Amino acid sequence: MKKEHGKVTELTGMPSLAQAIPLSLQHVVAMIVGCVTPAIIVSGVAGLAEADRIILIQSALLISAVATFIQLFPVRKYIGSGLPVIMGASFAYVPLLISLGSRFDLATVFGAQLVGGFVAILVGVFYKKLTHIFTPIVTGTVVLTIGLSLYPTAVTYMAGGSGAVDFGGAQNWIIAMITLGAVLYFNYFTKGTMQLASILLGMIAGYIVSLCMGMVSFDSVGTASWMQFTMPMHFGMKFELSAILSMSIMYIVTSIEAIGDLTATVTGGLDREPEDAEISGGIIGNGIASIIGSFFGGLPTATFSQNVGIVSMTKVVNRNVLGLAGVFILIAGLSPKFSAILTTIPGSVIGGATVSVFAMIAMTGMRLIAKAGFSPRNLTIAGLSVAMGIGILQVDGSLAFLPDWAMTIFGESSVVIASVFAIVLNLIILKDDKGTEEEDGLEEITAEEAVKSCGRAAYEPMTAEAEIIEVKEIPENEIGSGTEVLA
Repeated sequence: MKKEHGKVTELTGMPSLAQAIPLSLQHVVAMIVGCVTPAIIVSGVAGLAEADRIILIQSALLISAVATFIQLFPVRKYIGSGLPVIMGASFAYVPLLISLGSRFDLATVFGAQLVGGFVAILVGVFYKKLTHIFTPIVTGTVVLTIGLSLYPTAVTYMAGGSGAVDFGGAQNWIIAMITLGAVLYFNYFTKGTMQLASILLGMIAGYIVSLCMGMVSFDSVGTASWMQFTMPMHFGMKFELSAILSMSIMYIVTSIEAIGDLTATVTGGLDREPEDAEISGGIIGNGIASIIGSFFGGLPTATFSQNVGIVSMTKVVNRNVLGLAGVFILIAGLSPKFSAILTTIPGSVIGGATVSVFAMIAMTGMRLIAKAGFSPRNLTIAGLSVAMGIGILQVDGSLAFLPDWAMTIFGESSVVIASVFAIVLNLIILKDDKGTEEEDGLEEITAEEAVKSCGRAAYEPMTAEAEIIEVKEIPENEIGSGTEVLA
């Protein structure tokens, strides 16, 4: 009697490998570059040796796989959402990680991340109360600031990377423009898998040109082993109060933003509204993954919106299919050889690929702000928060009166400054009488809006809730975000 396989359009059941492998690889292709790029950027800022850079990249993949498994297969229904999602290292934390990595070291980053994981758990338990504080105008302002604060990072890499001997050279800019051009081509002039993997294909194009121009060295690849498990506490762990406070703020903001992606997954893939237990478990699960990551050198993770889009468009929600994708990610994380290859990517290639991502992050924030409405109240909240967040960091010594601990919190990260201002202003400035602002919390998002979100801008690099709210105003022919791989 022939064994009957499970359906890929159902949460449970074991589909055939012939079906599962290509569907799972599609998810891996969509997230792999976005997952490792934060680790590449942070390792450069922290000045890590080549061997440690490889380990940091390995750990990013390893913890992404672990975080994915936690979400797919919940523990006692409280840890993990049980929803078909893929997790990966998040760009939302990159500005803060750059600040902490340059001011302190990775040990301090992972100490703050450990505490941040516990903060995320608390957010998961009490998330309903917090959604009325982190309204669309607040989250939109924060996302906009994240994008704007990442622009210098992209330009620095396009010019060759900080500390490069040929920084600002014509050769670096040629490679960066070729990479960017390839990304735009694959995103807007192709369809299907090629459009989905536009960032990956753009980087491959830039990498090949760099190889022909003699800009790639494989010395580290030759010495790297094929398989190796990352040992716990390799980077150590230190606890600095100012770093902990900054990281805790980011965990609160990004945990609330995760509601959008989880909502989009359920409404787009399962045609229903998410249950409270799924949302709560998803946030708690991410907090647990961050705690584990702090011990193994894995950077903070988040739901990858591009994979949410794949689920919504294909209706492939089988957790075993996505679990197989997690297995592939885990295998990649256990191979120093694979991570070593990624370290050979020239900075100009990374910059050319990520500049479009960072631009879209900022525009996603703008869309969310626009949806909240350009009332005097909203303009004040967004305008002042972004002005203070970006402006203060543009002027060296502007907060010289602050003690060192306060400088770390308010003088190193524009995202933290903007978040604090947006939250405070949102609480103290009364809402408009007309009630034009859609600020009743992210749980008010409708199923129709979430499905439309994934159909139009399924691969947004940041949180999905911005697109969930705004996408219903986007014309049908404007499909594609230009950021198909990075999250």
